[in-house]
Amino acid sequence: MLDEEYLDRLKEYLASGRLAEDFEHSSEERRYEILDFLEKLMDVAEIADEVATQIIFKNTQLGQVMGEKNQK
Repeated sequence: MLDEEYLDRLKEYLASGRLAEDFEHSSEERRYEILDFLEKLMDVAEIADEVATQIIFKNTQLGQVMGEKNQK
C-alpha cells in the first residue's frame, strides 16, 4: 500500500511546475479534474498528518496531555 516511488513522482510533478503548466493548457473539463485531484490530495495529506500525530504521540505523556483516548 505504501508506494514511495509514486509519491516521489507526484512530488516532482507538482514541484516542477508541470502540473500548473498542464492546468494552464487544458480544457475546462480537464482543469476540473486537476482541481478535484488536488483537493483529494490535500484531504489525504490532512488525514496523514492526523495519523502521524496519533502514532508518534500514542502512549506518551504528551499524548495524554493532548487528550489521547486509549484505543484497544
